[in-house]
Amino acid sequence: MAAAAATAATKGNGGGSGRAGAGDSSGARKKKGPGPVATAYLVIYNVVMTAGWLVIAVGLVRAYLAKGSYHSLYYSIERPLKFFQTGALLEILHCAIGIVPSSVVLTSFQVMSRVFLIWAVTHSVKEVQSEDSVLLFVIAWTITEIIRYSFYTFSLLNHLPYIIKWARYTLFIVLYPMGVTGELLTIYAALPFVRQAGLYSISLPNKYNFSFDYHAFLILIMISYIPLFPQLYFHMIHQRRKVLSHTEEHKKFE
Repeated sequence: MAAAAATAATKGNGGGSGRAGAGDSSGARKKKGPGPVATAYLVIYNVVMTAGWLVIAVGLVRAYLAKGSYHSLYYSIERPLKFFQTGALLEILHCAIGIVPSSVVLTSFQVMSRVFLIWAVTHSVKEVQSEDSVLLFVIAWTITEIIRYSFYTFSLLNHLPYIIKWARYTLFIVLYPMGVTGELLTIYAALPFVRQAGLYSISLPNKYNFSFDYHAFLILIMISYIPLFPQLYFHMIHQRRKVLSHTEEHKKFE
């Protein structure tokens, strides 16, 4: 789950996936790039996803202005959030068919972890939807994805404004911890309701001789943040220095 928040610094040539570790693809892979048809498709995909997350951002602002409060704003953007976050599953396909040079396994893990949080936690446990922690990760995701998909779109068009590149490799410093905090607090808030309802748990005895404790599974997910968060965060810090310092050096020679 923690890896899902690492979308602020990603890998690939602007194809809308390969989320962890931008700028560390080999030179050969960068030069190859997708073909003209794939490029056109990826531009459309990233434009649509940028627009979708902008709709979510506008929805949050409008709901806040109408209510005069930031509490329970989730309900105002629930449908577009589910739609566009689930739409990120296409990024796995992009990697699988080779139009984006990124790891299918890594991309699958990171996309699915967010989809899991949306559907298997926030959607399934209605009681947590009014928690402020949900708004925390939604805001972090929204800003991150607007920047990320804009970055991919302009990169594919070979016209990347420096401000977008800077935002992509800088704002994660705040957005990543913010998103992770919201995710953890949301899962934690869901635990008592999951235990009480026995949500998604399978008890013995049964004909398959198999048991599953969803409550314990969520606790394991929370524990996984401990080793993953520092590794990903400092990796992104390293990528930021590498990418932005390279940009500054390039500007000096122009």
